[in-house]
Amino acid sequence: MKTKELTQKLLEWYQTNGRNLPWRFKGGAHPTPYIVLVSEIMLQQTTVKTVIPYFTKFIQRFPNIQSLAQADIEEVYRYWQGLGYYTRARSLHQTAQTIVNDYHGEFPSDKEKIKKLKGIGQYTLSSFLALSFNQAETVIDGNVKRIICRLHHLTEPLDSLTSKIEKLATRLTSKDHAADYASAIMDLGATICTPKKPHCDKCPWQSACQSKNQTDLEQIPIRKKLSKQERNGSVYIIKNHEGKILIRKRTEKGLLSGLYEFPWTDSGELKNYVAYCRDTHQSISHTFSHFKLNLKIYTLTNNQKRDEEIFAYPDELIKNYPFSTLMKKVWKTVNSIE
Repeated sequence: MKTKELTQKLLEWYQTNGRNLPWRFKGGAHPTPYIVLVSEIMLQQTTVKTVIPYFTKFIQRFPNIQSLAQADIEEVYRYWQGLGYYTRARSLHQTAQTIVNDYHGEFPSDKEKIKKLKGIGQYTLSSFLALSFNQAETVIDGNVKRIICRLHHLTEPLDSLTSKIEKLATRLTSKDHAADYASAIMDLGATICTPKKPHCDKCPWQSACQSKNQTDLEQIPIRKKLSKQERNGSVYIIKNHEGKILIRKRTEKGLLSGLYEFPWTDSGELKNYVAYCRDTHQSISHTFSHFKLNLKIYTLTNNQKRDEEIFAYPDELIKNYPFSTLMKKVWKTVNSIE
């Protein structure tokens, strides 16, 4: 089957079978690039199912680029709580301010200008231009890599196939219906050509797929298995004489920067507290993208604080301060044992 026929079959399949998502617009470019931007940033390393309720609440509070640009970053963090990877929220906020201040609230469609915006990598750049402006950009993520490898039965290690996959995917990309095609191939990977138990009988490309009925279908693409590093540390719930809890705003760069937290370390114990604290004999585990973190929970009473630390009433913590999922998990565990 010719490439153009495959492209057309996928587009026809999408019109009938494509998912209805709150940020989705069928039939061409989305009329509101802001909606595309928010959804694409949220979907980075996060599943559609997880994103939907967060996206809905976020858009209700920040319905346009101006409202997001004018918001305080801590409020943005509060509406991002639970999604993780908080650098995305900070980048989205900075991008909103750039578009409002430098482009008068109008999204540029020029690739070089979009590329310079905060938080826009190659995949997000291609996806945004395709979905927002119907530009013939080839979108390549894990779904597309899997589809291309199976379609052509590519059994070499995935790391060695980058250039080949890009060429094959580019040939398939619709020049006239780039927005619908980008959504279509995402949906094909998410609902049909899934990692395990793919629904080959429902695939619009089944007659051309070289991996259909092959015994190694589910093993394609061939990926290197990465072992997750494990770290062990401790976290401290510190109360003062008023019953307030000590928290601090994280200033370091990284996944949790800008959020509030209880004092903690990912290596051993904090020397300033260990001699005075009580072991609760409880711990929590949290898995990040590249490592697993185990934290033992300690409590102590202490009225002293540093300049960057504050005391807050327990019922104010989650309500008034943006906490990461990690710290919410700690707080939930502490409340279950008191």
